[in-house]
Parts: sequence; C-alpha cells; structure tokens
Amino acid sequence: MAKRFILFLFIFAAIDSIAQSTAGITGIRDTSYNLDNEFQKIIKTNPDAKMVDTSSMEKIKAVKNIFFCNTPQRNLALDVFYTDKITTVKKTAILILHGGGWRVGSKNMFHAMAKRLALLGYVCITPEYRLSTEALYSAAMHDVKSAIRWVKANAKKYNIDTTKIAVAGHSAGGELAAMMGATNNMAAFEGTGCDLMYSSQVNAVIDLDGLLAFIHPESGEGDDSKRISAATNWFGFSKTEKPELWIQGSPLTHAGKHTPPTLFINSNVVRMHAGREDYIKILNSHSIYSEIQFFDAPHSFVSFEPWFTPTIKYMDEFLQKVFKN
Repeated sequence: MAKRFILFLFIFAAIDSIAQSTAGITGIRDTSYNLDNEFQKIIKTNPDAKMVDTSSMEKIKAVKNIFFCNTPQRNLALDVFYTDKITTVKKTAILILHGGGWRVGSKNMFHAMAKRLALLGYVCITPEYRLSTEALYSAAMHDVKSAIRWVKANAKKYNIDTTKIAVAGHSAGGELAAMMGATNNMAAFEGTGCDLMYSSQVNAVIDLDGLLAFIHPESGEGDDSKRISAATNWFGFSKTEKPELWIQGSPLTHAGKHTPPTLFINSNVVRMHAGREDYIKILNSHSIYSEIQFFDAPHSFVSFEPWFTPTIKYMDEFLQKVFKN
C-alpha cells in the first residue's frame, strides 16, 4: 500500500510540473464515428452481420437531452430509458458509455442497448462526455463521474437503487467504465463537476472491449508514426513524452480492494483489452468476482447481430448474479 501511495505522489508531481499540449483541440465534436459507417465496414468481412431490430422496443419510455452538468466547453446531456411498469422494487441503473477513441462518437450510439436492457427492468442512462477535440484528459473521466452522481441525485424520480449502480462502456467507453470502478472513492479523481454532494461510487463494471492499460505489451495505443494516436490526442502527450500520465489514466494502475465486480466482454482484437489478465489477477487477490465472455468477432460487435443479443444476455446474467436480483 505504501509503495502504491508513493507511486501516486510521483505521478501527480510529475504531471503537474508541465502543461498538456492542446494541439488536438478543435472545439468541434466529430460525429463521423456512427453505427451506419461501422456497419458498412463490418459487412465486408462479416456478411452475416445485421443491424439491431428495434421494433420490439417501442414501449420503452425515453427522456432525452437532460442536461446534467455545465462545463467550460458546453452543457453535457444524457438520455434515460426505462419502463413505466409500476413496482415497489427499486431498479438497477446502468450507465452506458459510447466509444470512439475518446475523440469521436455520441450518446445515441447505444440507444438500442439501453432500450433492450430497459425491457429487462433496468434504468439505462447514456451520457455525453467531453471528447478530446474539446478537452483533454481527465475531463471525460470527470464528466462520467458527474453523470453517476446525477443518477444518484435523481434516483427517487426513476425508482433507482443507489446500491446497484453499474457502468458499462465500449472501447474508449469501456476504458472509462473500468476507470470508474478502479477509482472508486478516490478523491483525487473526482474533479470539480456537478452534484458533488453525492458519491460517484459504482457497484459493478461491464467493460466491452475497453483496454485496462495504455502502456502494456498488448496495447496498440501510442503509435504516432502514421498519424497521432487516439490516446496521444486525449492525454496531450505521447507515451514517450509523458508516460506517467498514461500510467495514471490506466485502470490497471488503480485497481484494488475497492474495485467492484467486473464483466469483460471482448472481441478477437487483443489490443482492445490490453492488461485484462493483470487486472483480473488484482481482483482475484481481493476475492472480487470477475467474468470474461468472448466473441470471435470484430471490435464493434456489441452494436450488431449476431453478437448484440448474446451480449445483452451476458450483461443481464452478470448483473443478476452480482446484485442477486
């Protein structure tokens, strides 16, 4: 424990000594990463892939574009999906974070997943977070923590059990989801966002092909030889310029006895779950439950059939198990 505390002191002292590069900030949100474009890529190598049928999801209640926090760049919004079935039993909430290399994407990308899970009785929230075209690390992480606190602040309105808050995410969103669990109750990572009177602690994590360590033998992040990598744009430094920042932003660095049960659902792209086995070793050392589900599928598998439906099944079974619903 003492060694880890000393490592944190070293990391924070080194990072605070110089400023991040803002060269990647354009002030414009990039929406080029979307499901239609991804589907066109996937069917070239997976001709049996299909878009998700949402016709059975019409009964879901949706409240969209609720502002949950003001930031210097813009007001952040979220969408809430739930059923209006009357029940006295409080519901599990799932925040679902989109991917896109911390630089592109939108909360709309996971509406189908949110609706399908809502049909199973969950309250699902798809929040925005600032992208690297708007603000550098650790803005996105602070935004997600603000969204978690918003959920707790509004738990009564949506009949949410605040002891059953899960955060899920795909790709960059998966890394952020894992980071939420790995930094549970760590004041240094809270930021100065919104609803600070509430805790940002989460009780379960579902990492959908999100890496656990940026600097790792399995990681593909940081190759700037052809173009600036996604992580370099996010951190504002290359991994050789400021490796301590990349270490600080890795869930693996912070995992410990405070980390909640975690489900990993992964594709066959190994670099997208870099550090997973080392992360699980830490969880095992504290007798924290974890589970791996695997698809021989492309990285965007979670948004398309034939992988979408079993992904929902794995998520539901995991949450039923850890929350004993």
